[in-house]
Amino acid sequence: MTPAERLAYSIQEAADLLGIHYYTMYRLIQRQKIKTCRVLRGKLLVPRVELVKLLQTDLK
Repeated sequence: MTPAERLAYSIQEAADLLGIHYYTMYRLIQRQKIKTCRVLRGKLLVPRVELVKLLQTDLK
């Protein structure tokens, strides 16, 4: 499976894809600008559709 086919990414992977710092990504999550899902052991994943939505909107 290529990275483009993945359904969700870790916070670090999502930040790398967007070209932002890990903490900036985490702040976006805390401010509910992007939704996440919890998986095993409480790990947060960022769905690919959320990244697409974020790229298509203005972060004002």
